Amino acid sequence: MSNTLGATAVPLKFMKDHLRAEAAIEPDPVATGAATKETQIIAIYGKGGIGKSFTLANLSYMMAQQGKKVLLIGCDPKSDTTSLLFGGRACPTIIETSSKKKLAGEQVAIGDVCFKRDGVFAMELGGPEVGRGCGGRGIIHGFELLEKLGFHEWGFDYVLLDFLGDVVCGGFGLPIARDMCQKVIVVGSNDLQSLYVANNVCSAVEYFRKMGGNVGVAGMVINKDDGTGEAQAFAERAGIPVLSAIPAHEDIRRKSANYEIIGKPGTQWASLFETLAENVGAAPPVRPTPLTQDQLLGLFAGDAVGRNVVLEPATQFDMCGKTEVVRETLEVVYDAA
Repeated sequence: MSNTLGATAVPLKFMKDHLRAEAAIEPDPVATGAATKETQIIAIYGKGGIGKSFTLANLSYMMAQQGKKVLLIGCDPKSDTTSLLFGGRACPTIIETSSKKKLAGEQVAIGDVCFKRDGVFAMELGGPEVGRGCGGRGIIHGFELLEKLGFHEWGFDYVLLDFLGDVVCGGFGLPIARDMCQKVIVVGSNDLQSLYVANNVCSAVEYFRKMGGNVGVAGMVINKDDGTGEAQAFAERAGIPVLSAIPAHEDIRRKSANYEIIGKPGTQWASLFETLAENVGAAPPVRPTPLTQDQLLGLFAGDAVGRNVVLEPATQFDMCGKTEVVRETLEVVYDAA
């Protein structure tokens, strides 16, 4: 028995000594030199299918043509952010590549997950297969891997993050909650659902500002603008600027469906994205004023959102086909002494 205890004590003592030695190592000194490059990290949020990827692919392409060094990161489990940029081709995701490399006992390298076209660098975080994991957790894992690859040392002018705004779990709110970006841009249209998502994002920004966060909303991009004005009215009520209004035009829809970049200098739609690129770079992060549900509904006509419908409470008879028998409670209530 004593020999067993002695054998156990040796590795325990070794472990304690090792931990003490590790704790005694002084951390690297805080950098005091002037920053060599200031990177704007911008998170773009919006309802699924509203046109975030379309907007970002064309915006990042235009920025690169203007001489900026741009990194586009897709943070949507659908992994469709870079598909337009790469002409419909899918690039390997960080989640998928990391799993394969881990099984093979290899390390992930930059060239395994980051690809470029005409000056734009792009990658996809990816996500789990349906029913096999949490998309938000996949986002967190992806950023942890990016940090290991030196994310904070990369010398980009702009890092654009494409986030799905419908999902409200912690992983998708990471840039706002952890101050990982300086500002947020919302993409919406003249419909209630996309503005509901945009308002939720504004609410998240305002919540974390109250908690001491520094992220603000730089503005809104109105996509598929049909001129009805609800998105413009929302931006005004929320106190955020409209950075660009991209019209609902058949030529834009057709070219986007064919994976064509329309934000190229000298083309028909170039001025849209030239202005957007300028506005995105210059717009300061502001503290938004989220709308209440009634205020949001008030942007639309009553016949469009069903505000004339009266909510009628259900009864026990509706649910069970019989009238509920109300019995006296058996609880003893004592009078105050």
